[in-house]
Amino acid sequence: DFYYRLCGGHLQPVLDVLAYIHHETPCWLEITTLLIPGRNDSASEVKALADWVARELGPDVPLHFSAFHPDWKMSELPPTPPSTLTQARRIALEAGLHYVYTGNVHDTEGGTTFCPGCQAALIERDWYNIRHYDLPRDGRCPHCATPIAGHFARFGKPFGPRRVPVRLVRR
Repeated sequence: DFYYRLCGGHLQPVLDVLAYIHHETPCWLEITTLLIPGRNDSASEVKALADWVARELGPDVPLHFSAFHPDWKMSELPPTPPSTLTQARRIALEAGLHYVYTGNVHDTEGGTTFCPGCQAALIERDWYNIRHYDLPRDGRCPHCATPIAGHFARFGKPFGPRRVPVRLVRR
């Protein structure tokens, strides 16, 4: 089992905890899966995960696919190709999930929250920076009134990286 060999644990207890958090607690749940080339990135594994999330947790639980970078351990492996993340996102959307994202890569489309009703881009992100925010306080799409799942703060503009003054003091 991949998860036991790499992590020293089994997948089923993780799935059980995800279901418990979602169904038995008031916590907002989002799932992130690190896709490691040749280890857990096959279309069949991604489909099995997406089908499980849709069936057991519902279509509104966000699923994030993050790129692996061989920066420390497992340096013999290549980084996850962006095309693998794009394919995983497509598979999860086809499984019926509404909020599927890519991470650890520049991918504006994969980082954007789209309305599941009309497909309007509501929150555009690139590499975790918010570039556009079009979600009113009521959490409904301003174009078709579909409720958008999540806990959202009201952001002020401008978006993206900002320069923050830093004052260094010698003591």
